[in-house]
Formats: sequence, structure tokens, C-alpha cells
Amino acid sequence: MTETSHIAKADQYTNDVLSGRIPACQWIRLACQRYLTDKARNDDPSWPYYFDSAAASKVCRFVELFEHSKGKWAQQRERMKLEPWQCWVLVNVFGFLRKKDGKRRFRYAMVVVPRKNGKSALSAPIGLYMLAADGEHGAEVYSGATSEKQALEVFRPARLLALKTPAFLGRFGVEANASNLHILANGSRFEPLIGKPGDGSSPSCAIIDEFHEHDTPDLRDTMVTGMGAREQPLVWVITTAGDNLAGPCFDDVLTGRKLVQGAIEDEERFYAEWTIDADDDWTSPEALIKANPNYGVSVDGDFLLAQQRAAIRNPREQGRFKTKHLNSWVNSRSAFFNMQSHSANYDASLTMGSLKGRRCFVGMDLASKQDIAAMQILFPLDDGTFATFGRYYLPEDVVFSPGKDHYRAWQTNGELIITDGNMIDHQRILDDLLDIIAEYDVEEVVFDPAQASWMMGQLMERRVTVYEFTQHARNYSEPMKQVAALMDAGKLKHADSPNSPMAWMLSNCVSRTNAKDEVFPAKEKEDLKIDGPVALIMSMARAMANVSTKSVYEARGLLVIG
Repeated sequence: MTETSHIAKADQYTNDVLSGRIPACQWIRLACQRYLTDKARNDDPSWPYYFDSAAASKVCRFVELFEHSKGKWAQQRERMKLEPWQCWVLVNVFGFLRKKDGKRRFRYAMVVVPRKNGKSALSAPIGLYMLAADGEHGAEVYSGATSEKQALEVFRPARLLALKTPAFLGRFGVEANASNLHILANGSRFEPLIGKPGDGSSPSCAIIDEFHEHDTPDLRDTMVTGMGAREQPLVWVITTAGDNLAGPCFDDVLTGRKLVQGAIEDEERFYAEWTIDADDDWTSPEALIKANPNYGVSVDGDFLLAQQRAAIRNPREQGRFKTKHLNSWVNSRSAFFNMQSHSANYDASLTMGSLKGRRCFVGMDLASKQDIAAMQILFPLDDGTFATFGRYYLPEDVVFSPGKDHYRAWQTNGELIITDGNMIDHQRILDDLLDIIAEYDVEEVVFDPAQASWMMGQLMERRVTVYEFTQHARNYSEPMKQVAALMDAGKLKHADSPNSPMAWMLSNCVSRTNAKDEVFPAKEKEDLKIDGPVALIMSMARAMANVSTKSVYEARGLLVIG
């Protein structure tokens, strides 16, 4: 294929996406627009980059020199043929260079695409290119993962590609060993890596496959910090969606989305995410085509349709299907609440200050050590909708313990309140609650009785109406369903960021059903907290009771129902 052919395929893909001829989600449409905008800036003297067709086409031609390593194409010894979307990715990542030195612009590339769309088939030859053809003396290419099996998902096909291509081995002097690929002449190597690279490592390329499986960013961060001596290093992250909204992968996804939206600027980061949009019908065949760029090529349409039908029939399969085949993020794969509906209810203009003096209910799910102490304020509005706001508390010893990066990020953003020591400071929570009571018409404060006796007593002394919400399925079932229904109807407004503590906790919340078909909130793992949703459900229970007249007990400030 000629040099211009790959560029033409990338340009045609861009135009087809933007014209609607190729169905694509908003993130791909925005990324395509970014590509067009950047190419149009080529002659702008103030822009520090330029597009180089030769550099873009070089990597594409290199990839297409190899035969497929698995499947029907390998059996027929067919060479790789880049699909238009793959050309578009490679032309983007490798085609833009810096004017000052001709080195590559993009240092961090993240491609989020569903399973069976040829992730490893694309990453393997990229690893070989970065090993031998990128011009990096003493290149160090690592296929990094959390397990040996995952690390080999890229390295094994790369080694097989090399072994099946003697011309590659001879041209670059590559030795293919069982555990690495090595160029003796300049000390370059390509090998799988589990965990962090050693202190002496200096990666020129880090391939991170299925980043959603990483609980911490340690491997990626160590790779990045080791690249300081390299002239044009590349972190190549390719992954499907996952079920950990508190992990480093989803944080990168949010960063990438903001990047293509233009909300943040990072000229050295490339981002592409194939998925469906929030208002798409996930049960439709069109959703499959939109989310899977290799639909009908490496991923069989009949297979996807069968998987979709199975998920429609069985709600327990829906979370797995949406993450793996539609690339939609869900935390608990059988999460009770629709996170896309929650996102759609976001209102950036909504503030508690705008509701000062209004009637509300406050749900309290307290904790003493590991759990989040949650205060959820629920305002019934005049138009039949609701607005909710939360405050969340944790002791500092929990926040700064290993593996709690998401807690520390929320503290930095002001979305999590940290109290001293290893115990929740209930006095701090009471002080905040009393401030709310002074400024709003708090009809009831609703408590999970666990850890609540002291605070309930303090409020009773101040003649505040409290309600003890006993932890039975019959109490949870209807308000839990009501919260979900209001969320889906667009009637539960909030101002939580997409990666907020409440969004994370809602996505953790699954339902359990008793013999009477009553539902109640639960979590699949201990570290997946649901305290905020529990507090919201409790406040909704009291709002549904519609206590519009003053209680006879108000004179003494107490309403307790067992």
C-alpha cells in the first residue's frame, strides 16, 4: 500500500464518522474532530507540531508486513490488513511530530475498545515496531500487566509474529527467546512484565493491556517515571471498560473524555473510546455496530447478537455484556441503579445555597472506622422532582492506607471530609448537621441506628425530630425502587461529578431480594462502599411518607419508630 493510502483511509474514516456514515459515539466523533483540527493547524507557526505523512504511513506499512498469528487468517497465512479505524489510530499517534526536533508528539496513547476487536493484534506489532524500527538505541519495550497470563497476551503474539517473519529477524538482528526478544547489536529488548519494572529500567515503550484490571496506577506510573532519559517514549494503553470506577483506568478515561471535549489541554495525550452514548438503546443491533469498530471483521455479528439476546433475557448478564461488548463502565456488574441515568441527572448549576430555607429530609448512615459516614440531604421540589446533596466522612488513617488512591483524590477535590485519627469524628458530623438544620427546614433526620445513639441523643436534646430507620427489607424496598424510578425519569437532580464518591457508591449498590420479593441494598465486596445510597434511600422513605403536618411529639422534639 502506498504512503498516501494509509493517510487516505484515516482521513476517510474521520469524514465518515463526522458525516454519520459510520455510527460512532460522542468520544470518537470528538476525537475525529480533534484530528481534523490538528491537521488544519499544520501551517500555524505558533503551533509546536506538524503532521508528517511519511512517519504516519511508516508504522502502518510496518504492521502490514506481518502475517496474522491466530484465527482463520493465520491458517491461510494472510498478512495483516489495517482496518480504517486502526489506520486512524496509528496515523494519529505516529503522524504528529514536534517542530523543534522532529520527535513524536504523543507520548501517551489510550485506546478503549470492546473485546474481540483486535486489541492484542494491533498492540503486538506496535511492540515490535518500538523495539526495532523506531530508531531508539537500546530500546526497552515492556508488555506490562497484573498477571503473567495478561502480560503474555501481547508478548506471545508479538514473539509469534517475529518467528513467522524471518525477514524481520534478519533485517533488525532480533533473537526470539522464550521470555524476550533481544537485539544484541544495541541491547534493545521486548519482554513481558508483571508489576513494576526494576529501578534500573528505562522504558522506551510501555504496553499496558487491559488497564481496567489494575487496582492502582503503580505499574503505569513507574513506567512513566522511568522514561525520563528517552527522547520519544510511548505509553500505549489499550483496554476494555471495566467495573472499578475508583481505579486508575476509569480516571484515565475521564481525563481522556475531558481532553477530547476541550475541557483540559494535553497536547501529548491521544485518546479514543468506542462505546455507546447515554441515550442509546443498548438492546438494539445498532448499539453493537456503534461500539465495535471491527464489527463483522474480527468480532462476529451473530456472536454479538447472541450475547445481547442472552443479556436481555437475564439481568444478571447485563453488566458483563455492557462492559465487555458495549464498553460501558459499571462498577457492580449487577448494579441496581442505572449509572447513565444518574449521569444524565447532573446539574452543574444546582447548589444547596439556592435552596436555603426549603423543606428537606436528612439521611444519616454513620460509621466508626472503615466505612464512609454518609449524610444525604433530600429536597422535594415544587415540580415533583427532587434534589439531593451529600457529605461523606472518613478518618485519615483509612484514607492514607495502601490502595486508597480514590479516597485521596476525593479529599483533594473537596468531595470527602477527612477527620483526624482512626475513628470517625461524630462531633464534626454533628456540627455540620446543626449548621444545616439552622439554614434549612429539616423535617426529619433519619438514622440507621448503628453508631447513632450518641448523635440521636444530642439532636433530641435540641428538640430536633429524628427517625430511627430499622434495617429490614420491608423498609428499604419501596424507597429503593422509588430512587431508581426517579433517577430513570430524570427527576433526581444532583451536582456530583462523574467520578464523585456518590457516583462510585451508587455503582457499587446491588440489590438482594427476600422471600417476599422485597429488595434491599447490598454490596458485592467489603471495599465497595454503599453508605451514600443507603442514606439516600432512608431520606426518600421519609419523603414518601409525606409528613406535611406537625407531629404531636414535636413539642418534645422526638419521633422514634422501631
